[in-house]
Amino acid sequence: MSTYVYAITARSHPDLPDGLGGVGDPPRPVRVLAEGELAAVVSDAPEELRPKRKELLAHQTVLAEAGADGCVLPMRFGSVAPDDKAVTGVLAERAEHYRERLDALDGKVEYNVKASHVEEAVLHQVMADSPELRALAEANRQAGGGTYEQRLQLGEMVAAAVTAREAEDAADVQQTLQPLAAATSVGPESTGWLANVSFLVDRDSAAGFLDAAEELRKARPHLDIRVNGPLPPYSFVEPGPSGPAGSAGE
Repeated sequence: MSTYVYAITARSHPDLPDGLGGVGDPPRPVRVLAEGELAAVVSDAPEELRPKRKELLAHQTVLAEAGADGCVLPMRFGSVAPDDKAVTGVLAERAEHYRERLDALDGKVEYNVKASHVEEAVLHQVMADSPELRALAEANRQAGGGTYEQRLQLGEMVAAAVTAREAEDAADVQQTLQPLAAATSVGPESTGWLANVSFLVDRDSAAGFLDAAEELRKARPHLDIRVNGPLPPYSFVEPGPSGPAGSAGE
């Protein structure tokens, strides 16, 4: 039977609660596979696993229980290995990497920050910042709306200004919050968001990070800023995040 993997942790990690259930219907019993100094939190994998709310919550519950008493490297929902031997084989093969990640992520959580433009507010701002756009818009108004070509030109110039502003605001969000994080990881581009960045934050400094995000939201009324967390540090299990010099994860 294939093996579902929730997390990787140190072999010395405190025991999990008795009777902890994971994904599946009925929930598969959660167990621990040890290999050297490492261990994996696993269960048998259901034959047909779907990302339904019940299953996603079961995955999150196991991570919350496993991470309550120490650092874990969380696996994404749906991480399945052929069998237990394959899991312990990966632990042995990548032992140095996983030990380094456990040290780097100890005491830290992830906050994901997404930002998008408030359309009316950003249009007002780009017009206010550009005498050329204001002059063209006024000329069109005085001409009864202007010709099709003039309206098209104005529309293209406004769209270009908004696109440029998206890049500026994305950089602004990351640069403002990055000094408060041990590391950052830029997420994939997605429709509707100009910024999608995960920040690795010391658990003891989380309140200060959230305060800074709220101040950023107040100072940038043309941005819709959403913060999700604290989360298990999904974005930092693998190497490669960026951050201030000498930060964890570098």
